[in-house]
Amino acid sequence: MQVIAMTREMGSLGKDVAARIAEQRSKKVVYHEMIGERADKLRVRNSHVVRLLETGASLWEKLTADKTSIGIYTADETFRILLENEAAVIRGWGPVHLLGGIPHVIRVRICAPFELRVERMMQRLGTSDRASVQHEMELAEEAHTAITRRHFRLDWRESEHYDVVLSTDRLSVEECVEELERVMALPRFQPTLASERQARTLALEWSIRASLRRDARTASARLQLECTDGFVHVRGSVVAEDQSQFVHQVIAAVPGVREVHCSLRNISPSPWIRAEA
Repeated sequence: MQVIAMTREMGSLGKDVAARIAEQRSKKVVYHEMIGERADKLRVRNSHVVRLLETGASLWEKLTADKTSIGIYTADETFRILLENEAAVIRGWGPVHLLGGIPHVIRVRICAPFELRVERMMQRLGTSDRASVQHEMELAEEAHTAITRRHFRLDWRESEHYDVVLSTDRLSVEECVEELERVMALPRFQPTLASERQARTLALEWSIRASLRRDARTASARLQLECTDGFVHVRGSVVAEDQSQFVHQVIAAVPGVREVHCSLRNISPSPWIRAEA
């Protein structure tokens, strides 16, 4: 279940590094597949989500997209991909920060100086329009910065959020791959019973949160979850008397849940308050 969670900058050759590692390990790189599932769950077009997360969005798109749901669904999908053990590299705006607490996940940033990246993108796109390429790259990085600040309250460019930062200014793709293979062989990054249990616990928690968010009967509930080996303790508040029952039903139906204990408080307003309003 060892995997690299990678953030790369446009034109940094991070895509090539990820592809080479996946090829050597006979696994795959996951990135765009997550966009499709997010769009399906939010009932919007793929292009809507891509624009929101990658290259900016219109005011209407920002207002109509549920950022909390996007965060929950992204986390659910990211942990599901981790547990499937089919990916060598998970790329994107969230995996590095979502999986950062798992000891056998290696957090990687592939970067290069901006001007060099502009040159590479111009060559890759077969264009001499430097201004347009530079503008698109700046928009993408501004969006990346805004998204990570909004969802994770951090600056993704700070090196402290990564185990390895590699610049392709002076390192080739092959040299980056060799360095990452060396890091992946270190004992501290090997899966253990404890780290795999931690991954399963977090995966179950996010799966529960996604199920609660998708169900209209429980989407408004404010809950805290404690998951241990399939046993789930739920605390928090509900806005209707029967919502507690629905919470229990939804959680109990999630694969991997063995038992559910709810300690929920009803916070629905009294009829006197509603009448005065």
